[in-house]
Amino acid sequence: MQTNWFNGIPVAITVSDIAGNIIEMNDASARVFEMYGGRDLIGNSLTGCHNQNSVATITSLLFESVVNVYTIQKRGVKKMIFQTPWFKDGRASGLVEFSFVLPEVIPHHIRG
Repeated sequence: MQTNWFNGIPVAITVSDIAGNIIEMNDASARVFEMYGGRDLIGNSLTGCHNQNSVATITSLLFESVVNVYTIQKRGVKKMIFQTPWFKDGRASGLVEFSFVLPEVIPHHIRG
């Protein structure tokens, strides 16, 4: 049985192929990027909507298999951005970005 779990969570998930073309977006991602075309962005390059520094980061993520994690604040909303390559048969095959709203206060637990 196949489930569509990624459309029922409050996390924007955007996936690209190795060439940097968007190949998949969940419902939350389509809403986040609605003003830029939403799901119509599928098939378009990530580099088309990013500045030169961001394009360099995208290239680094793809070809050096590194992870990029940071927070942003836009219009009073603080978000966590987690970008990482995804792999098939041990080779980087594209990027996935997870973006989600952070609450005002985040508990921090030290375990173990």
